[in-house]
Amino acid sequence: MSEDNTPDKKDKTTRRDFATLAASGMTAVGATCAALPFIDSLNPSADVLAMSSIEVDISGVEPGQTMTVKWRGKPVFITNRTEEDLQKINATPMDQLIDPQSDSERVKEGHSKWLITVGICTHLGCVPLSDKGDFDGWFCPCHGSHYDKSGRIRKGPAPLNLEIPPYAFISDTKIKIG
Repeated sequence: MSEDNTPDKKDKTTRRDFATLAASGMTAVGATCAALPFIDSLNPSADVLAMSSIEVDISGVEPGQTMTVKWRGKPVFITNRTEEDLQKINATPMDQLIDPQSDSERVKEGHSKWLITVGICTHLGCVPLSDKGDFDGWFCPCHGSHYDKSGRIRKGPAPLNLEIPPYAFISDTKIKIG
């Protein structure tokens, strides 16, 4: 570095350049330290994290029945489908589906009789009625959307299939949603 404030050549740095660089670096470090507590305050609280997953005992759900539980403030339908239901679902041609998705994409491998869906219509957020409609799945009476036993939209204004939440089988009689 040069001893004076004006460099003799263009490639030399001055004390002023060093002071500017050091001050800019300290400002960036200070701003980061000040922002971290604010950013951390945006994380979910402990009570919200506790509600982020639930365990459900499904041993009492008979074939052909649907159980409704609440997860993150939303209804979740847990359906124990019959062999007849599965045959109808698998016989449905994909070109008849508004939002084409096979049943195997919507259930866990080895547990095809169980369907777990978020019980909110994808049209305007209403709660559809179970075991109703033209396809014996769900029917949203607000605007007439019909879903089949796989939660796939078959008729009406809803654009998408019923949402599948993240879930896992803990045992043959328990599932964890979330």
